[in-house]
Amino acid sequence: MSFPRIAIVTGAGSGIGRAISHRLAAEGHTVALVDLDDDAAQRVATELQDEGHEALAVGGVDVSDRASVNRAVDTVRSTLGPALILVNNAGVSGFDPFMKITDEKWDRIIAVNLTGPLYLCQAVVPDMIEHAWGRIVNISSSSAQGGQPFMVHYVSSKAGLIGFTKALALELGPKGITVNTIPPGFIDTPMLRDSEGKGLLGGTVDEHAERTPVRRAGRPEDIAYACAFLISDEADYITGQVIGVNGGRNT
Repeated sequence: MSFPRIAIVTGAGSGIGRAISHRLAAEGHTVALVDLDDDAAQRVATELQDEGHEALAVGGVDVSDRASVNRAVDTVRSTLGPALILVNNAGVSGFDPFMKITDEKWDRIIAVNLTGPLYLCQAVVPDMIEHAWGRIVNISSSSAQGGQPFMVHYVSSKAGLIGFTKALALELGPKGITVNTIPPGFIDTPMLRDSEGKGLLGGTVDEHAERTPVRRAGRPEDIAYACAFLISDEADYITGQVIGVNGGRNT
């Protein structure tokens, strides 16, 4: 059982981020919902508030911009208090043949998926150090474990996030802060359905689910449950780990 704390969840306006926010709120934590889409962040905040939870929408935040991140964390700190839980979930995807990956596409995906977590961690870690307690969970991707054609830029960013997690865990462990990463497998989210609609999956969601050992697609809640455990006090001896939640697609 965890004591209630303040959590920042990025990309909280939909999909996995929304599910994580709901789960952490149910665990008693106060959740700051950080998202580029202000309306989406506010919708989820209203959902949580209607359920009796304390939540704060912090919209219009571009995690690839350090100033935007710092303003968001300052808002959370001044409104709610120091955030001792951080879930780096915000991300962008990309499907491009390798030779058609432009500098702009490469830079944008790396900026959001890898540099964003750097900025968020640097903004919140001082508070965690001061309280000698912290939890950081980075949402990476199972594609970083097995590779994926036409996604060299995306896979590279998520593989970098796994390495980032391992290195940061070693540095922050002595300070009472754990850092872990969850690489989701085939999770049924709006982003996945958008890719399906564009014919980018090499089949339908249902077809992929039938090839998954547990015979279903993942749900955002599956990631949220694992995330909540890694944040709990019971997970105090787990850090620097890659906790796959993928229905057996990667073992």
